[in-house]
Amino acid sequence: MKQLAVIGVGLIGTSLALAAKRSQPGLTIIGIDRDALTLEQARARGAIDQCFVVDDLSGLAQVSGLSGCDAIVLALPVRQFPAALASLSTVIGPQCVVFDVGSTKADVLAAAQAALGSKFAHFVGCHPIAGRERHGPLAADVTLFEGKSVIVCAPNADAAFVDVVGTLWQSVGARVISMSPEAHDEVFAAVSHLPHMLAYALVDELASRPNARTLFAHAASGFRDFTRVASSSPEMWRDIAMNNQSALLTEIDAYIARLQQLRSVLAAKDATALYEFMQRAQAARERWLSGQLDQFKNEGS
Repeated sequence: MKQLAVIGVGLIGTSLALAAKRSQPGLTIIGIDRDALTLEQARARGAIDQCFVVDDLSGLAQVSGLSGCDAIVLALPVRQFPAALASLSTVIGPQCVVFDVGSTKADVLAAAQAALGSKFAHFVGCHPIAGRERHGPLAADVTLFEGKSVIVCAPNADAAFVDVVGTLWQSVGARVISMSPEAHDEVFAAVSHLPHMLAYALVDELASRPNARTLFAHAASGFRDFTRVASSSPEMWRDIAMNNQSALLTEIDAYIARLQQLRSVLAAKDATALYEFMQRAQAARERWLSGQLDQFKNEGS
């Protein structure tokens, strides 16, 4: 790979650029974003070599050098993908692969198919399971993907393009795992999208109370740990929630049902049942942390 374009130089885009430049000396990276300051911050960190401000994604086709790229990565909020892909469809060269880093996959692949048409085989859906609550190029980390998984959903991609993208992720220290887009969206609605919604909801609910100042004055490590992800980009997570609405609603309903169960136990002053409830959860978390995944149910997989 000689030239890579990164569309969206936030946390993930800039981290990937930094890591790719370290693993592949001589790689030229084009940075594209709607914000000039963001681009300058990414360039100052040594992540990108060229900067292009694009206010309207329909203008991507006018960016000099895109047609000569070996790879183009979309590191944008997922609801911006259709416009970006439609513009890119006219400049994707015969040897160029396009991939993304979005947190939803069925919607992204559908958008890619609709926008790219005969070039759909050039698109590889990806989701690196790496991130932080802070965003932007100043939060980027060259080691962000080391030891992390990257889910690849590419049922219609050319095998050669899948290999190119897989090799890139492996070169920055990631493990590549294949999954169907439908399975991906169900899994991450439960273990990623739902926790973000819960954190946002709790902070918003407490902040709306008349005694919010007192509450936040006394909030400590437990509150900080539970709500850490509420510092994440609202634009990005709004798009994720809207694009994975069905699976996320299912998870919210399941969580509400479990909360109702907990409420019933507490209302009944059933200390034994409450203890067993908490003990099950504690034991499950410890199994997860220690990697004892074979002790969990895995029906339907």
